[in-house]
Amino acid sequence: MTFPAMPKAVHQFYAGSQAADADLWAEAFAEDGIFHDPVGSEPIRGREAIRTKLRNVIPRFDPFLGITPIDAYTTGGQTAVSWRGAVVSTDGKPVNWAGIHVYRLDEQGLIAELWAYFHHGVFAAQLADEH
Repeated sequence: MTFPAMPKAVHQFYAGSQAADADLWAEAFAEDGIFHDPVGSEPIRGREAIRTKLRNVIPRFDPFLGITPIDAYTTGGQTAVSWRGAVVSTDGKPVNWAGIHVYRLDEQGLIAELWAYFHHGVFAAQLADEH
């Protein structure tokens, strides 16, 4: 699949996700980057904390198919991306979810702050589904 045109760090965020590569994924963030995942939860602060979170999440799924950007819009120093995510739990439950990311980049073009808008309950319900 071809990604929509996006700033380099935003592209790297999705490439790292699809490769299930926590290092590539986290390196898209500034050293002091902030990740609201999802918005309303306690933000993850700092590239190393983000890397640790990703390293803890990825092994919970097999395969970790990642997040695929659908449309991207960049204006006024921010980028908004609609996306879809897909993973399969280690016990075989497929999970599909979707949302919108809003990125603010720093002067070096890295992600300074990312707001993830999606309903975590939809994600969690699929993992708990016993059907």
